[in-house]
This record gives sequence, structure tokens and C-alpha cells, in this order.
Amino acid sequence: MNIEIKDLSKTYSGGFKALDRVDLSISNGMFGLLGPNGAGKSTLMRILVTLMEPTSGQVLVDGKDISNYRREIRKMVGYLPQDFRFFAKLRSWEFLDYAARLAGISSKKERGKRVDEMLESVGLFEFRNRMANKLSGGMKRRLGIAQALIANPSIIIVDEPTTGLDPEERIRFRNLLSVLGRSETIIILSTHIVGDISSTCNQMALLNEGTLIYHGTPDHLVKQAEGYVWRAEVSQLSYETLKTEVPIISTIPSGGGWEVQFVGEKPPEIEAVKVDPNLEHAYVHFMDNKLEHWNLK
Repeated sequence: MNIEIKDLSKTYSGGFKALDRVDLSISNGMFGLLGPNGAGKSTLMRILVTLMEPTSGQVLVDGKDISNYRREIRKMVGYLPQDFRFFAKLRSWEFLDYAARLAGISSKKERGKRVDEMLESVGLFEFRNRMANKLSGGMKRRLGIAQALIANPSIIIVDEPTTGLDPEERIRFRNLLSVLGRSETIIILSTHIVGDISSTCNQMALLNEGTLIYHGTPDHLVKQAEGYVWRAEVSQLSYETLKTEVPIISTIPSGGGWEVQFVGEKPPEIEAVKVDPNLEHAYVHFMDNKLEHWNLK
């Protein structure tokens, strides 16, 4: 399975360009799409699931243009949008049964089997009779991924899946996606939360203002930040000055001042030690420098 995105652009009425000539190749496994809010991630997701037409460019799924094979492509895709909603009067199992019918599973016996399998796989079987809109936030996201998987899709697209979840539910959701990513399936995870990418994805892309500015492995992106991440203990006065000069990643009270981590060039007046970078450091450094100090080829 392969998705080829070629010279893809989307301009909304009023002239706002959400995507600008994006070229991207995605194959089996977990693929992370990272970028700040407004970067164009959701627009790209909606084009991939055929809910929106691009202004120009192509999307090919195994060589088939989605503009010409919309119905066929839709049967291959499971989608969990950011603003996913449930019907107020359906129980969890009823909601999944309805999703299965929409996905074309006509046999009642087969639907019942798939519903139970999905509820079990996302840890919701004991809540199968609870009204879907009465589940907790994390349970709703798990039920959402269950409906995306109900018809065994070969492409799974999830948009901002962990936004608003507590840390325990966020980890549980990422682990669920990681297990799914071991199969012969494309899973595209669109998020602005860096930890979602570093914990699950072997390949990633970075969007900013509709433009693709990085495509590769998280490890390669992290390597670009080596030598630009620092830890220092500073006074309150030094801290106030430092935060105007470099992006500060973390701040911990220490004695009469602060222990901080920051990225960028070390100011000469600050005593600091280098820190091994992670993906969050690399992302902040990348966005702060606007590609000026990066070699991404």
C-alpha cells in the first residue's frame, strides 16, 4: 500500500492557501504529520479521505487517483476526525453496529462479531451498553478509533487523536495505534503534540503554513538539533533576559532561581551544559529558526 501526494494545493475562498504544492510519499506503518495549529494538517486529512477536493495536484493510492476512484478509496479508509461526534441515543455497541452498516457490512451476524471484537480491542467491552455520549473523553476517542477500524481498512487516518486526554489515556491511545501500525496498514497520525509522533512513528512530515518543510525520520530531525540544546541554572533576572533571546523548553525552581532547558545558540553570558536533544527540542529549534540553520537533505 502506498500513497503518493503530488504538487497538492488547496486555496479557500478569500484567497487563503491552506496547502501549497505539497509532495509526499507514505507507505505501510505509522506516519506522523506534525505542525502547529493552522499548518494545513486537517485540510490534508480531509482531502485524503475524499471529503474535500484539492485546488490542484494529485493524490494516488496504489496508483489510483482519488478524484477518479472516490467510492473505491473510501472503502479502504478508516477515519477519526478531530471533531468526532456520537449520536446521543445510541449505546456504544449500537453506534459501532451503525458504523459497520455504513461501511457495508450487511450481515447482522458478521456485524455483531466485528462490534464485539472492536470493543474488546479498545478496552470498552464492559461498557458496551453505556450511552456513547456518556463515555469519558478517553473512552470516546477509543470508541472513535473502533469505528474507524470496523471494516478492516487498509488506510487509517486519525486527526489530533489525543487532544484533551489525560496522560494515562494519551499513552493508552498511542499504544493502541502502535499495535495497529505493525500490520500491513498505513496509519497517518496528524497532531500538534510532539510526544504523539516520537512515541509511535518511524516516518514523519512537518507542515508549516501549508508548506511541507520536513519529510524523514524523527531521528534525523533530532540530529539536526545536536549542539543546540542547553541546561543552565539562572537567577530570576537572568531568566527574564534569557527568555527574550531563546526558546525555553522547561523551567524548574532551583534555589533562588531556575533550572532551565533552552534551544538555540548559547548566550555568551550564560553558563550552560549541552543536553542530548529529543524530538520536542528539535521541533522547537526548527520552527524558531525557520530553516535558516538546517540541512534537511
